[in-house]
Amino acid sequence: MHVVINALLLDLSPTYRGAGISHYQQRLLEALSAVSDGDVRITAFVHDRRWQAPANLGLYRPGWSTAHPVWRILWEQTVQPWAVRRLRAEVYHSLAFVTPVWGTDIPQVVTVHDLSFVRFPDTLPPWKARYLRWFTRLSLRRASRVIAVSESTRQDILRWLALPPDRVVTVPNGVDPHFRPLPRADVEAWRRRQGLPERFVLYVGTLQPRKNLETLLRAYARWREQAPASWRGVPLVLAGATGWYADTLFRLVDALDLRPWVRFPGYIPAADLVYWYNAATVFVYPSRFEGFGLPVLEAMACGTPVIAAKATSLPEIVGTAGILVPPDDVEGWRQALDKALRDEDLRRTLAQAARERARRFSWERTARETLAVYRGARDAVHG
Repeated sequence: MHVVINALLLDLSPTYRGAGISHYQQRLLEALSAVSDGDVRITAFVHDRRWQAPANLGLYRPGWSTAHPVWRILWEQTVQPWAVRRLRAEVYHSLAFVTPVWGTDIPQVVTVHDLSFVRFPDTLPPWKARYLRWFTRLSLRRASRVIAVSESTRQDILRWLALPPDRVVTVPNGVDPHFRPLPRADVEAWRRRQGLPERFVLYVGTLQPRKNLETLLRAYARWREQAPASWRGVPLVLAGATGWYADTLFRLVDALDLRPWVRFPGYIPAADLVYWYNAATVFVYPSRFEGFGLPVLEAMACGTPVIAAKATSLPEIVGTAGILVPPDDVEGWRQALDKALRDEDLRRTLAQAARERARRFSWERTARETLAVYRGARDAVHG
């Protein structure tokens, strides 16, 4: 079986473009090349010339640059169908929402990471939200199989389009082996170089409204008011690329009189993240909506105690290995912060449970379950 995969969003830039969907595409391709047996051959469309394919994975680069969204979309909808036919693909897989809407009559698989463009369209540029709504709807209706990265996302898809349930399959993301507990001495040396205190609360992710950071800031301010004096100096670190929404957060920090205690280090490169997770006392993730929530899983794999929102996909990741709080419950978040920060035995228990649960999620598992989806898509068409 020859599978052709669209991975044009794979980007090795050391910025936010190299995270999220790009990270998924890179790790899945690498894992597929490692686990696919002799009856599956894979060719990937990849734009970024810095990425070198594994030895047993074919590579097809577009004839023009697809770095800009307009040129990428044009290539996907005009040249890509021809390229798929030329490669004699038997199954086609788009790793991000959209497939060719014409010219491809082989079984198609499409991965959906979340439906934020349906649930929270205001968080995207209007043209992008409209494009994703229209083209994703067409793509999912034509697809033989749809991969959802969480059961929460799967249910969102079924509610949105009322597809046959057996056509939508949950295949969770994995976590890199890179994320693991590091030697304490190495972490402490790194922390001192960064000028970080011995204890701090960490959030990692984009700074945007659906991440619910205003609730977190209000809960943190209330915690500082009520905590013993010896604990009030524990800072809150909000790490992520700053955009228009950051100004809202800066104003709230000033209004709550938190300026000395809240830090914004900006986007953290992937290579440094493991140190931040290991150094943090507690990791917090109050997001109201997540298709998967990879930072939570990365922190858990490092053995960092986690407090996360009891919303959408996050309980699927955390299970009973962390503290779950309704996303808008300010007092609940205050209590969770106080409990996790001041109870060392609880942190030790949560750290062990987090590491054990994170072992359930691997890119090898993601790849093997994705291969099963390819076979199911082929068999559904050919019988």
